[in-house]
Amino acid sequence: MNVPSHAAGPLPWPQWAYVPGETGGIEADDETLGLAKALVPSAFRGFVPARHPALRYGLALNDRGYFWEAQEVLETVWAAAPQSGRERILLRACIHIANANLRLRMQKAHSAARLFGDALAELRALSARKGASGGDGFVESFPVAALVALLQAKIGRPQLSKADWIGLGAIVRSWPTA
Repeated sequence: MNVPSHAAGPLPWPQWAYVPGETGGIEADDETLGLAKALVPSAFRGFVPARHPALRYGLALNDRGYFWEAQEVLETVWAAAPQSGRERILLRACIHIANANLRLRMQKAHSAARLFGDALAELRALSARKGASGGDGFVESFPVAALVALLQAKIGRPQLSKADWIGLGAIVRSWPTA
């Protein structure tokens, strides 16, 4: 997945991956995350565009192991998503996945499994809601069925480890680039 760009060029990666309680008192790289968050409008109209740079950046952060940072950026996109829109459901699932990945890094496998289950429940709720076919929205272009299958496989394991984190970019390789 390509790093999305903003007005001044490509968004930089954070200087470190923040892990609560494990980064020696160093806080998250809020300055870098602020660049992506600043790209999010106060409200998206109708849907969240699949090519929106903050959305792409949030997903790419997860895939690079910046799980806490991914969650922060995706929550900003979620807050601007239409209140009754299907994108909010898919974004919640992605936020749960980033949070579960962070829990795996922190060696909290049970918490991660619960969060993967929460993400799966969100995706099932999304599948039950009818939406417009086609279009440029996040939900319309995201391979939800592939993510459901991956989550089911992870949840079906007797014990999760750090190696079981889910990269969202592997699922969205078929997305058009910006």
